[in-house]
Amino acid sequence: MKILVTMPVGEVRESFLPLQVRERLESVAEVEYNTMERNFTPEELKERLRGKDIALTGWGTGLFDETVLEGNDTLRLIAHTGGSVTPVMSDEAYERGIRVISGNEMYAESVAESVIAYALASLRRIPEFIDRTRSGDWYHAGEVWEGLLDQTVGVIGFGMTSRHLFRMGKAFRLKFKVLEKPYLTSEVQQEYGFTTASLEEIFRTCKIVSLHCGMTKSYYHLVNRRLLEMMPDGALLINTARGPGIDEQALVAELKRGRIKAVLDVYEQEPLPADSELRSLPNVYSIPHMGGPTFDRRWMIAMALIDDIERLERGEALHMEITREYASHMSDRAST
Repeated sequence: MKILVTMPVGEVRESFLPLQVRERLESVAEVEYNTMERNFTPEELKERLRGKDIALTGWGTGLFDETVLEGNDTLRLIAHTGGSVTPVMSDEAYERGIRVISGNEMYAESVAESVIAYALASLRRIPEFIDRTRSGDWYHAGEVWEGLLDQTVGVIGFGMTSRHLFRMGKAFRLKFKVLEKPYLTSEVQQEYGFTTASLEEIFRTCKIVSLHCGMTKSYYHLVNRRLLEMMPDGALLINTARGPGIDEQALVAELKRGRIKAVLDVYEQEPLPADSELRSLPNVYSIPHMGGPTFDRRWMIAMALIDDIERLERGEALHMEITREYASHMSDRAST
């Protein structure tokens, strides 16, 4: 078995493939590494893929389309260290029978953890009180801070991150309302412990609203001025999904009214422009796209991918496989 590691030399590859991971990878296959400090061009990728059974890819690896795959009859699997496979996996690749695995579920679990952390930080006003203490101040009489216990959370999108959030939320006795969809049957609701509701009901009644939707056309600027104005005073909006799911201009306008709070991990433009008001408004915590996976999880993701590579060799089911149907719900390629 021959593997091509497309990830360029640098700290990102080293974080996913430290020595112990490389040693394991090299124990199961003949491995060729990208020796450059940049990603392959399509022409270079096509040439390096010749005779390879598996491509181990990362952020910035190009699309495995007809141009790259032309004349290749050996590639069986793309093992993507990222979450969404949309940047690398094409319809042509699926049609050729090439399979794909990714760190998607492990990313999702880490992002769900970030939602809990962000909610606690905002509700308890942790960064603000830390700054006060450092500056010699203290809390003032009459000030209010809140907790996460027994809150009602509105969830937009039903995927792996949401499912991990439902599990984690049990520790806080959270109640969940999920945007209604035909496939969210009563059986599914009972299994995961949530009820469904319309967009309007979620934004009108939930103390916390958390976005978990892929960046498809139907979700572009889903959260608009009308919905934001429905949120109750003191409500919290969290976005760890995709930036364009929120109309940022409308959000800035609503935040300036001082009624609601937000924690944002993703933005319409990244990095967030230096002059963006989302960097300075007191009732928004802007995080530089760090929801997941946390740095300590990267090598674990690579190890899990190697587990699946070994399962492939044994003819067993792959635990981290992304089917064509599932991939179609992740994001539109134009948005990646």
